[in-house]
Amino acid sequence: MAIDKLTQSTKINDPTLPKKVLGSKQFATFVEVLGEGEIEGFPSAASYTKGTTNYNNAALKDVYLNKTQILKSSANVTSLQDTDYNFKDVEFTPRFGTSNQTYIGGINNIETEFSVNTAVTYSSSVSRTLTSNIDAVRVTIGVPRLQQFNDDGTISGLTTYVTIQITDNNGTVATPISDDEISGRTSSAYFKDYLISFNDGSLVHPLTVTVKRTAADNTDPKKHDAFNWSSYTEILFEQRAYANTAHVALRFDSEQFPQTPNRSYRVRGLKIPIPSNGTVNSTTGAISYSGSWNGSFKTDPEWTTDPAWILHELLVNTRWGCGAHISASQLSKYDFYAVSQYCGASVDDGNGGTEPRFAINGVVQQQVDAYRLINDLCSVMRCMPFWSTGALTISQDAPKDASYLFTLANVGEGGFTYSGSSLKSRHTVVNCGYFDMETQEIDYEEVVDSTAKTKYGAVVKQVKSLFCTSRNQAARLGRWLLYTEQHESEIVSFSIGVSAGVLIRPGAVIEISDPVRAGVRRGGLIKSATTTVITVDNTDQTDLPTTNNPTLSVVLSDGSVETKTVSGISGAEITVSSAFSSAPNSNSVWILQNDTVQTTQWRVLTITEEEGVNYIVTALPYNSGKYAYVEDGSTLPTRNTSVLNTPPDAPGSLSATEQFYEENNQAKVKIIVSWQSVPRASSYRVQWRKGSDNFVSADALSRPDYEILDATAGEYEVRVFSINGVGIPSSVPSELTYTAVGKTAVPSAPTNLFFEAINANTGRLTWDQSTDLDVKLGGKCVFRHSNKTDGTATFSNAVTLIAAKAGSQTEATIPMVEGEIFLAFEDSGGRISSATSIVIDLPDPIGALAVQTRREDGDTPPFQGTNSDTYYEEDLDALTLQGTSLFDTIADVDTMVDFDISTGVDSEGTYTFADKLDLGAKFSLDLKRHFVTRGYLPADDFDAVADVDAITDWDGSEILNVDARLYLRSTDDDPASGGASWSGWKEFINGTFTGRGFDFKTILTSTNTDENILVDELGYTATLQRRQEQSNGLLASGAGSKTVNFDKTFFTGTGSLGGTNAYLPSIGINANNLASGDYIEMGTVTGSSFVVTFKNSSDAAVDRNFTWSAVGYGKAV
Repeated sequence: MAIDKLTQSTKINDPTLPKKVLGSKQFATFVEVLGEGEIEGFPSAASYTKGTTNYNNAALKDVYLNKTQILKSSANVTSLQDTDYNFKDVEFTPRFGTSNQTYIGGINNIETEFSVNTAVTYSSSVSRTLTSNIDAVRVTIGVPRLQQFNDDGTISGLTTYVTIQITDNNGTVATPISDDEISGRTSSAYFKDYLISFNDGSLVHPLTVTVKRTAADNTDPKKHDAFNWSSYTEILFEQRAYANTAHVALRFDSEQFPQTPNRSYRVRGLKIPIPSNGTVNSTTGAISYSGSWNGSFKTDPEWTTDPAWILHELLVNTRWGCGAHISASQLSKYDFYAVSQYCGASVDDGNGGTEPRFAINGVVQQQVDAYRLINDLCSVMRCMPFWSTGALTISQDAPKDASYLFTLANVGEGGFTYSGSSLKSRHTVVNCGYFDMETQEIDYEEVVDSTAKTKYGAVVKQVKSLFCTSRNQAARLGRWLLYTEQHESEIVSFSIGVSAGVLIRPGAVIEISDPVRAGVRRGGLIKSATTTVITVDNTDQTDLPTTNNPTLSVVLSDGSVETKTVSGISGAEITVSSAFSSAPNSNSVWILQNDTVQTTQWRVLTITEEEGVNYIVTALPYNSGKYAYVEDGSTLPTRNTSVLNTPPDAPGSLSATEQFYEENNQAKVKIIVSWQSVPRASSYRVQWRKGSDNFVSADALSRPDYEILDATAGEYEVRVFSINGVGIPSSVPSELTYTAVGKTAVPSAPTNLFFEAINANTGRLTWDQSTDLDVKLGGKCVFRHSNKTDGTATFSNAVTLIAAKAGSQTEATIPMVEGEIFLAFEDSGGRISSATSIVIDLPDPIGALAVQTRREDGDTPPFQGTNSDTYYEEDLDALTLQGTSLFDTIADVDTMVDFDISTGVDSEGTYTFADKLDLGAKFSLDLKRHFVTRGYLPADDFDAVADVDAITDWDGSEILNVDARLYLRSTDDDPASGGASWSGWKEFINGTFTGRGFDFKTILTSTNTDENILVDELGYTATLQRRQEQSNGLLASGAGSKTVNFDKTFFTGTGSLGGTNAYLPSIGINANNLASGDYIEMGTVTGSSFVVTFKNSSDAAVDRNFTWSAVGYGKAV
């Protein structure tokens, strides 16, 4: 029954007390706070409606006194029996912490006592009026004595009966106490209280209380059972509802306990907002999710044991949390959602069932520092909180894919620094405390790392699993702590730039390819990339395996990491089997790994900004298999991250060469032993001996070569070991037997022989200085020449060209000769090297080209061009001006001697050449005119003289008033085209002109009608100058035909000017590295290019170096 419903009608007398005995009973009342509200309530009562008797009765199964349930778990709350209770006379009223909850009455009261002291008899009842609106009244009845004296001298007890009636303002009468029996024996005053409650609202104030005696008054002087109404007390219940605070009132008979019992309550606690797509498991409190979350929360809060959302509510609640300082907008709620999903996943509970991975079952009973409480809650779910980009987020130690890649190429100059703790200081046994719901005590689960304990003994650590009531959750914590100490005690630190620093966050998983630790270089920066082919930055000292399941990981432009299977590697190009989602940027990171060497994986612990431009990262080792190990004891997977503990491969491609060196002005021989670098080798060991001598050893060689000095002719045995970073040599060496020739070797042949013309008569030969000291010291450079240019000449059948030069020389001046020139080195001992040759093919000498000499007077008939006031005078065989008079104006035709010229000569006439000059393209052209003229007096013709005897001057008069000039115009277009654009006419004598087409005319003039002019010879000479082009340095022909293009096109003739390709340029080829039997085959030559092919003695095209020169006519513009 609820405490505020307790009245005198409630049976509170202990049935174990003897009957007919006066006694008293003391009750203890507790009001206890369960927590902030609203809470879900009591688990055992979850199927009943709150506020009902059944709910309150069922809730007593979750209330414990001295760790014992008040109501047995087996009790049927709808039909309770006395045997269902472990404790009697218990009253219980809960409140769940709602904002509008009602108060629990009968706890703290305001009492006003009024004295009555009036005897109550059978015939005279006593009444009093209660004028206040009170909640209850306590009526105190006093019995002065209760006993009778028996005739045998004994004294025994008596019984009297009390009735109490309540009459309200409407006349309604209630009898809460009817014939209550006061029975027993007492010789002194005995008082009994009756508490009557009015808070059910059935009575209307004011109220009248009447006390009656229902048994007849006793008149026997030996019997004393009279009583009086001693006093009454008006009671007002204190109305404290304690809004938003979940609490209970508990009252029980104190006589059942020698001292105040311990009280405990099993409740489902605080209701909090949860995501809209979440469902709470009514048994475990875990949240499961369906579909995707839109970021909203359910309207009504719900109870849950999910640590993520409990922490979220702690941070944003303004009443009891940190909401005054942190708003919901400052939390990364989707990170909390992801953590919640991991927390709520089902794992083995150790008893054949399942339970959520992490759950909070506990209460915060005292004020604590917010920072500490936040970290305590985070520790339950293996999280760490951090502030990033204006929001508080949490990062969980949970399975994750790598979010970034690091190599020596994208970290600071200091590389990676590793540190750790002593193995002996790490714990091997963890005792994890948790609250056992059965014993209601802290119990401990012992977790042992047997392997570590065997090595280092029992190093015990005591920890408390916060808010934990699950034995297996405590065991998982212990395994996690032991794993962390044994496997995550190492720390890596390094510095990074801003581009990576803004992408990674605490808790992120990263991959590191550190060649120092791995023993091989497997990562760097991307040089160029497509979605399927990645070109890496450097293949030197880089191991790019194609076996053992290689994979390639890259960082894409959005900062994400993608990994693909490698399908092939060619040089620096790595091809993947399926395309990346986008092509990585140049200078982004790549890492190659396979089953033999994998990256190390780390979980970022801290990121610290340094000087605004760099970030310092610290991280702990990460193993994706540890979570299964922690949860079910699965075997930890191994990861091959280094080859330093395995012998490296032996060096490959071991070879030896001899070379001279100078020491004290003497030429000595050394043997240079070289080999191919081994990616996992940090140094090499060389052992050698000559003949059967003892081996000489050289260690700690960092370069892949070694020199045996002052070598002499004979057989040398050499072996080379690879040494890795921890000093482990290759299991077998690479071995080589080399026969040295010492100073008896023939010198090396000259290299890079090159010829260049100085002028028309001389040229210069250059070559690389001999590498043989016995050539440079006392040797010679020998020169020979053969006139053959077909590659069949040899050093032996050539003759001396110039005197030998000193062996240290690198150039010589030679005559400009055509043929093959040989150079050989002769050492100080007279041994001659193989010769190197160069073929010089000089172009044919040519002069300027008179592309056309045009004479109008040479045509038959002469002067076939266009006349305007001019004509060809056949008798005079010349071009002349036409006369001015018309035939119809002659008075006496018989007197006419010359019908073309009558009485006068035209003042001007024009003759345009019969043909235009067309060069076929635009060239610079030299033009020189040809002009022969003479003055002429038509009247002086002999057949025009009537009287020859009258002539006194046979030489005639001097002619001074006639002239003739030659003009041209030009066009860049086809001159035969009607649409050609011509320049204006301009006079010319001689000069250089530019154009494709040229048109010519002459203008004859006379300022005296008696004087005329005769053009006997008229024309021009068009000349193109000789021009030469040559190569600028050596060219490689390639193994095929080589086309060489000229800078400017040469004139090669047209159909009307010498004929098409009549004037092709002359080509000269200088071959530099012909082998014996090589020859040159010239292909097509045009005005703009030529084709040349070098062939060997088998007529196959070969690649040779050469220079060229071309001599021709004209320069296209």
